[in-house]
Amino acid sequence: MPARIKPLSSREFRRLLEKNNARFVRQKGTSHAIYERRASGMAHRAPVIANAKELSPKYIKLVLRQLGFTDIEIEELFP
Repeated sequence: MPARIKPLSSREFRRLLEKNNARFVRQKGTSHAIYERRASGMAHRAPVIANAKELSPKYIKLVLRQLGFTDIEIEELFP
């Protein structure tokens, strides 16, 4: 099971995603930014809340799963 995930702001979470091979795709007239990550030969996309002061650990894990991160990769993100 992944290590305990700490709450992050939207800005911190988006930086974390970009450092780990997720790329910003688009954001137009909405409060969510779309990110894409290629893993296992597939493209995974997920919306990320753009301007929240704090994102819950449950939400962060949900987005990471949608982007195709494994338990091991999540553990490496949150030591």
